Amino acid sequence: MTVTLTRPDPPAGEPHPPVTARHRILPPPVTGQELVLLGVIAVIWAGLAFWTPAFLTAGSIQPLLVATAPIALIGVGMTIVIITGGIDVSVGAAIMVCSVVTAKALVAGVSAPLAVLGSLAVGAALGAVNGVLIAYGRVHAIIITFGTANLFLFLGLQIFGSRTVNGIPSAFEIFGRGEAGRTLGVPHAFAITVLVVALAWWYLRHTAGGRHFYAIGGNAHAARLVGVHVQRRILLAYLVTGLLVGLGACFVIAQGTSTLDQSVGSGKELAIIAAVVIGGTSIMGGRGSVLGTLLGALLVQSVTSGVTQLGWSSQLADLFVGIFIIVAVGTDLLRERARRRA
Repeated sequence: MTVTLTRPDPPAGEPHPPVTARHRILPPPVTGQELVLLGVIAVIWAGLAFWTPAFLTAGSIQPLLVATAPIALIGVGMTIVIITGGIDVSVGAAIMVCSVVTAKALVAGVSAPLAVLGSLAVGAALGAVNGVLIAYGRVHAIIITFGTANLFLFLGLQIFGSRTVNGIPSAFEIFGRGEAGRTLGVPHAFAITVLVVALAWWYLRHTAGGRHFYAIGGNAHAARLVGVHVQRRILLAYLVTGLLVGLGACFVIAQGTSTLDQSVGSGKELAIIAAVVIGGTSIMGGRGSVLGTLLGALLVQSVTSGVTQLGWSSQLADLFVGIFIIVAVGTDLLRERARRRA
């Protein structure tokens, strides 16, 4: 991905149009990668339906969509971060902090709407810490977020106080798996995720601010030369990710029981990054799609659920997801080489 810095001169007597950081090439509305993912998901679902006919029942699909929701939701923020050329490996620990703070607030009698707002505020604060350090500290994102992951983990463990949080009320049942958590058979958590994906897709494709993220990932220096506020945009990317972590933590709490333990959020960062990469976002920055991330999250969760329903070892799910990641990254590298030769 590159940013256009030159343009043909206008006819004599006409002023130059204003300089913008519009991306030279935007991905099509639906990419080949997304079509391939749809095909792979269809094949997996068909295979699972053949081996375990109960897979395509509402009792199986609805929990799958509920489990997909937090991964895809936080994946939207992660997609924007990776498009800018960054990464955030602290989201798992941030989920832990948001979850334990929110769960303790619910146990203390805080209403569900206030608890959600509190989780959003905590997530935004954690995301802002990452954003400020990365945007203004000029240190690579993986170094900063690896450090903050350990800080957030320590903070979460201190809030837990070596004890589980018990007696969590069912205030978030609207995000859960029961009857109160769905409308017309569609889980509310998944519907909210789809809405966020749609808004992010529109923003990234059809606004100058959205295109700035692609420009930064393509060439941050060139983007700065054409007037993009690179540091502000990078800060915004991590702030948005933090907000989505806060909402995703509410979904995670709703999936569980009345008890929350210290393993909450563990490994979630790997699942989220896997969904983003499998969805076609280039790990080198400059290219990506939130729609692909949604499909990637659905694929990852379909594999995990399928392995469980077939009674196979859970390690096979990690193996299959790893293969998908290698294929996706390899395809991206080959595509990048072909683009450079062209």
